[in-house]
Amino acid sequence: MIPQYNAIGLQCRQFCDVQQNLRHLSNCIDMAYTLASQELPVKLICLPESAIQGFPLGEPPYTTIPGVETDFFAAKAKTLKAYIIGELLFVRLKGIPPDRVFNCLFIVSPEGKVIYWRAKTQLERIEAQWTTVPHDVWDDWVKTYGDDLDSFYPVVDTEIGKIGCAVCMERGYPEVARGLAMNGAEILYLSTYHEPFVGTGIYEAVTRTRAFENTVYVISPNSGSYQFPNFDAPFDICGGTNLIVDYKGMVIGRHETTDDSFVGATIDVEALRHYRANNLGIGNFIKDLRTEQFRLIYEEPIYPKNTRLKGKMPPAATLYSKENDILNANIRKLQKKGFYTPPSR
Repeated sequence: MIPQYNAIGLQCRQFCDVQQNLRHLSNCIDMAYTLASQELPVKLICLPESAIQGFPLGEPPYTTIPGVETDFFAAKAKTLKAYIIGELLFVRLKGIPPDRVFNCLFIVSPEGKVIYWRAKTQLERIEAQWTTVPHDVWDDWVKTYGDDLDSFYPVVDTEIGKIGCAVCMERGYPEVARGLAMNGAEILYLSTYHEPFVGTGIYEAVTRTRAFENTVYVISPNSGSYQFPNFDAPFDICGGTNLIVDYKGMVIGRHETTDDSFVGATIDVEALRHYRANNLGIGNFIKDLRTEQFRLIYEEPIYPKNTRLKGKMPPAATLYSKENDILNANIRKLQKKGFYTPPSR
């Protein structure tokens, strides 16, 4: 049996220097942990996207998993006897050319070990200037990591529940959360989204929907203000909303600020498991998926694979221009097939 515990999602200011970010995150973790553990033990600590590496000046701070950053949080997790989830923007992976870098999520255990990592699979257009996803190097990825659920939607079974991770742009693709849920996830880390989608309510709507449609807890810390290179002061692009949502899609933790802070809530995995085992109706959707009907949707590819398999990576401006070309071509393809109807003006 898994006892109830508290989970926290941190919102922290982000700087251009990794070491400054590590010091800042360590202080924020200690403060949030101290406050939230007054009620129940804190067993899960979630950091927002880009909180560790930030937006660097000059050459990106390339790293690996395990690496210096995960070692830092592994030591922290061991001290606090809690799991820590984080994200790194510039990760080099084995079996893939080193100039292809990935946005990766990781989990470290209370024993001080890296027990999970996953590469982000969907990118925002602007992010394609510096980040690669498995689909871009499909042949190399499948050769090195395989092509099953664990290759793209890994889940780790822990003493506090089964955890899967996604980030930012991935929230807009229901297939990502569904892939993690189909691989057993009970707790979904789904951090960070930016304006204007926070202020319009889309961020909350999608976060709650992913929890409801997959019968999972969702922990969604948002990023704090960014100290961008050459800016005189921090700038908030994420709207200061942090959420924890239960497996029925109900918000059980909310905190709204643009400053350093956290959201906290109680996680009851046994209640989730009881609900999944006994609910025969709405709100437990995976049990009655008629999968053959959905297979037809994805028979024809849309975004081309292997676009970065060969050759040297071009500069950011070239990548951005190429991404625009690919997306425009995809829209024309969808119009030609009749999936999209062109506007009359």
